[in-house]
Amino acid sequence: MLIVVGGMIGLGKSSVAEILGEHFNSEVFYESVDDNPILPLFYSETEEEIQKKRYPFLLQLYFLNTRFKSIKEALVNDNNVLDRSIYEDWYFAKKNMELGRINDLEMKIYEDLLHNMLEELEELPKKAPDVMVYLKGSFETVLKRIALRGREFEIDESLKEYYNFLWKDYDDWVNNYYNASEVVVIDMDNMDVVNNEADKDKLIELVENKLNEVRSK
Repeated sequence: MLIVVGGMIGLGKSSVAEILGEHFNSEVFYESVDDNPILPLFYSETEEEIQKKRYPFLLQLYFLNTRFKSIKEALVNDNNVLDRSIYEDWYFAKKNMELGRINDLEMKIYEDLLHNMLEELEELPKKAPDVMVYLKGSFETVLKRIALRGREFEIDESLKEYYNFLWKDYDDWVNNYYNASEVVVIDMDNMDVVNNEADKDKLIELVENKLNEVRSK
């Protein structure tokens, strides 16, 4: 079993991954955030400095590298949960290209490397995740949860426009681009899986049902 947890920044991927890891007695591969040397600079530097130092491109390469390492390990062994995966990184790279923060040449280098990595995954015993748990929520919920999380570099008022730009096309990416596995959608507007036991149980039930459906095919 391999589950990937995806969704917009702030909606609770790490919490959901932790709950599922505990329930299925599986290892959880968390997104590399706290030890990421580029992420604070990406959010806090001036736009001029961001462009000059090419932080968006460097950040995407950093995430691609760390997620490739995680998914290689996760695909070799049974029962693993990934807090975001290599498949979702392309969406962030594409959106930053649309903003002009990643140029065409950088995007080509990024996509060539991504495709090369995905070809390598084909050689592993398990080829792809069984299920993606997609956390869906309104923009208001996204902003509320980012604020509650309290990472200083994420809560600047000037970032709202960027967050909205990422958020508004997320469903389209899931529905029209993601094809590595089946998807189970979790409504984070109406579920608090951390503080409400009934919601936590509902999350587990939805994921188990989807896994059973995948296995029966």
